[in-house]
Amino acid sequence: MSEFCIWLTGLPASGKTTLALGLEKALKAHGLCPVVLDGDNLRQFLWPELKFSREARKAQAERATYLAKLIQQAGGVPIVALISPYRADRAWARQELKGFIEVYVDCPAAICAQRDQKDLWARARRGEISQFTGVDDPYEPPLVPDITVRTGHQSPDKCLRWVLTCLAVVGYLPQKDSG
Repeated sequence: MSEFCIWLTGLPASGKTTLALGLEKALKAHGLCPVVLDGDNLRQFLWPELKFSREARKAQAERATYLAKLIQQAGGVPIVALISPYRADRAWARQELKGFIEVYVDCPAAICAQRDQKDLWARARRGEISQFTGVDDPYEPPLVPDITVRTGHQSPDKCLRWVLTCLAVVGYLPQKDSG
């Protein structure tokens, strides 16, 4: 079985972390060693100095890519849940990582704002937060993602099953023993 990396991209509060945690559990059940790299946690604990400029977002994507590479080298499966709003940064990560699978977590901004437990969407719309992706900073959706899940219209479980089905089809999941 070859190495791969699952890169979840989408607007804030679109469901990336929920999907990443579901994938982590499912991949463990398949005998793999997944490691979740969640954008909020990375920013809070590893690089709190990064702000939200284009350059800082690029640096975050580059650093997450480096960590994902280390995880792959150690035999793990990185699951990167990162807004990563710019196509160029995701394209660079694709070049750097083996078996890069871009999963577009597609959710309308209105639904993301409704789900937002941190109230960041509302604060950004009131002007209290600047450079917020989807409000006053752009999000460039993937043009041709490897997998798309529509978290605004499908349950987390259905989205998870779809990603697992796609991973199995391309041979990234071990076949279960029927014997």
